[in-house]
Amino acid sequence: MADKQTASSTGPILSGPTLSGKAAVLEALPNHPALKAILAWNPGALTDAKVDRGELTLAVGKDSILAACETLRSAGYNFFEDMTAVDWYPSDPRFQLSYHLLSHAYKERIRLRAMVEEEDPSVESITSIWAGANYYEREVFDLFGIRFEGHPNLRRILMPDDWQGHPLRKDYPVEGYR
Repeated sequence: MADKQTASSTGPILSGPTLSGKAAVLEALPNHPALKAILAWNPGALTDAKVDRGELTLAVGKDSILAACETLRSAGYNFFEDMTAVDWYPSDPRFQLSYHLLSHAYKERIRLRAMVEEEDPSVESITSIWAGANYYEREVFDLFGIRFEGHPNLRRILMPDDWQGHPLRKDYPVEGYR
């Protein structure tokens, strides 16, 4: 079971062994502010959880990402650090989005994860919550082809506008399309 200590009574410091699975994390960290906030908002939204190397990862469905970000921001995770994607080809769902959020009050970083299917690679944009997500979402769109619905300016950011395909997809040809 993970040790939960308090840093100057401001929030959790996670240490101890790796915890895998929603049940194990909920049992070990019943008072964690991020978990409490997500469970109070929508208990069914949390699909999985993990603690590894002192970092908490919460998994939610792709349709819940915007509301989950709003909930976590209200719970004290006030800073959007970055986001990225992983292509798990040929697995289904194929893509993983990872959002890294920071709480200055708790002195803690958490990861919010959502899986996205290949057939409809799209999620809601979080730029309405954190404007700083703008360029990260454009990068993921450009390199992986995942669309962010409601994004204010979703277009390529690294590749030329006429580039064919998305070069960080694992099925993208090594030398590009010819």
